[in-house]
Amino acid sequence: MSVRARDSLGGRAAIAGIGATEFSKDSGRSELRLAVEAVRAALDDAGLRPGDVDGLVTFTMDTSPEITVAQACGMGELSFFSRVHYGGGAACATVQQAALAVATGVAEVVVCYRAFNERSGRRFGSGVRHREPSAEGTALGWTLPYGLLTPASWVAMAAQRYLYAYGLTPQAFGPVAVTARRHAATNPAAYFHGRPITLADHASSRWIAEPLRLLDCCQETDGGQALVVTSVERARDLPRPPAVIAAAAQGAGRAQEQMTSFYRDDLTGLPEMGVVARQLWRTSGLAPADIDVGILYDHFTPFVLMQLEEFGFCPPGEAAAYVAEDRLPLNTHGGQLGEAYLHGMNGIAEAVRQLRGTSVNQVPGAARTLVTAGTGVPTSGLVLVADG
Repeated sequence: MSVRARDSLGGRAAIAGIGATEFSKDSGRSELRLAVEAVRAALDDAGLRPGDVDGLVTFTMDTSPEITVAQACGMGELSFFSRVHYGGGAACATVQQAALAVATGVAEVVVCYRAFNERSGRRFGSGVRHREPSAEGTALGWTLPYGLLTPASWVAMAAQRYLYAYGLTPQAFGPVAVTARRHAATNPAAYFHGRPITLADHASSRWIAEPLRLLDCCQETDGGQALVVTSVERARDLPRPPAVIAAAAQGAGRAQEQMTSFYRDDLTGLPEMGVVARQLWRTSGLAPADIDVGILYDHFTPFVLMQLEEFGFCPPGEAAAYVAEDRLPLNTHGGQLGEAYLHGMNGIAEAVRQLRGTSVNQVPGAARTLVTAGTGVPTSGLVLVADG
């Protein structure tokens, strides 16, 4: 293990603003424009101006460079700009990068953003169509020729092993989908607003890649989301209550690949999330019983179950029952299954709303939230808490 002890980042930065575009299937505008709209909305929410920003963080899978967003938003000089790799695994890491910059004085106000036309433009669910030769792409050479071409097919391999190991059926994934859609149904910003589903709906939806059905797979979305990170002290002087970053972590497991880590000793868990979990609990000083709301990355339902088990909310193989019993308020915005697929950034915004007391599905007294990023890839996570 490279991570051995509590780190010193916790409590030194906060999310002070959140902003988003509408979530749609056809935005009708460029990804740059979506990014700018989201960034400006987040700055307005924080009570800040573009000129206050001196740092930007985004994903490597992004077509809107930091300097272009800065120019289009009317920002001035930047002292910090960064990108994080591995798709949805980068979501919480963008906030970690921003917090590191703020805590060390490299920047004072950092905006994290993600914007894409993931439905009307490039569709991640369509899988690999072309890839330039690279060391990273070598792993895919062991799976693509045999028909494992899409994210759903890659996750299906691990999901099938999980079901076999614990004597479960594909119906075990249903409670995750039903919970997400129940929350989306009461969220006006969600694509599936007003459209809850039942366990029967889940069980009768068509197969995508056995044992995954259509309702086990997240949607594809056009939109943008941005978050403003600054010091806790500065955030306290701004209009919104700070969402303090109590802990932030990244994690990659042994024998890690992007979505195709099939040669590990065990396919029933997510070791990369285990690395994140240990560091979040160490640094925050919290435990599963202390968490009021869980915002867990739900690109595919089986990986939500595995995350709950990696974090210690329940023993291995028991997460389906845990979710069915509603023992933890989960993905109260509807998640990526119900609200929008913004590579997890909209989930971070929901955690902030819960701490502010402004969620449409507000958990009374919510003061401690856990947020995770994409799984099956090197990933990241956050513990956000209310100030004071």
